[in-house]
Amino acid sequence: MPPVGIIGGSGLYSMPGFSAQEEITIQTPFGPPSDNFIRGELQGKDVLFLARHGRGHRISPSELNFRANIYAMKTLGVERILSLSAVGSMKEEHKPLDFVIPDQFFDRTRGRISTFFGEGLVAHVSFADPVCPELSLVVEKACQSAKVHVSRGGTYLCMEGPAFSTKAESNIYRSWGMDVIGMTNLQEAKLAREAEICYVTIAMVTDYDCWHEEHDAVQVTDILRVLQQNAANACAVVAEAAKLMPATRQCKCGSSLAHALITDKKLVPPATLEKLRPIVGKYFV
Repeated sequence: MPPVGIIGGSGLYSMPGFSAQEEITIQTPFGPPSDNFIRGELQGKDVLFLARHGRGHRISPSELNFRANIYAMKTLGVERILSLSAVGSMKEEHKPLDFVIPDQFFDRTRGRISTFFGEGLVAHVSFADPVCPELSLVVEKACQSAKVHVSRGGTYLCMEGPAFSTKAESNIYRSWGMDVIGMTNLQEAKLAREAEICYVTIAMVTDYDCWHEEHDAVQVTDILRVLQQNAANACAVVAEAAKLMPATRQCKCGSSLAHALITDKKLVPPATLEKLRPIVGKYFV
């Protein structure tokens, strides 16, 4: 079974419970990933862990090298990614310490690179349903097994940051029907789809953003307290998800590029093809 990729968000810089740990340094054509990968076994499954913001939280959301992170996962053989992310809640029913498994994204970032393609090779992947349904179901069952309150479905609004929302923005997002708000996962989801990797967000609610009358100003100190409990819950959920993970994929994520590559193969520059070979190589044999 290929290794399962885990991306740890704010407050989650390591994954307890690993055995046979090994640290892997990897370079990509897009630069270095956020940190070294930690490889080990969890519930008998091969797992690769990456701290999204680097250990010690050194990298802001706008500075993240999303392409390097996902490309490295691909070259290391990952077929599934569990992405853990601290989020604010846009709805009363999503309470701090709850987990949400969104099935949609809404992009409010500005100018972030969210594709591997260009430089003579064009691809348009389907992104109507950006989350792997098979992986989403596994995570829902894992949350239930770990006794973590979970809601499956909903929309993750990805904002630029690093500042939190104004009250005007927060209330507008609520009027749009958004469920949670974060700063990182939209680009990961797009790149994972292009890399034909199954992807799911495990959104860990830390606060009610600033719309709630009892939580009208998000403070980092308040969030950090909740992050500690969320991190413990996240480790339990990931362990259960590893245990429940099917050996093979039955979804369509592994063939996302089958009808997405538009450019005449004869015209693709050799340098571009070589750079993207781990992603597109099977379509150029």
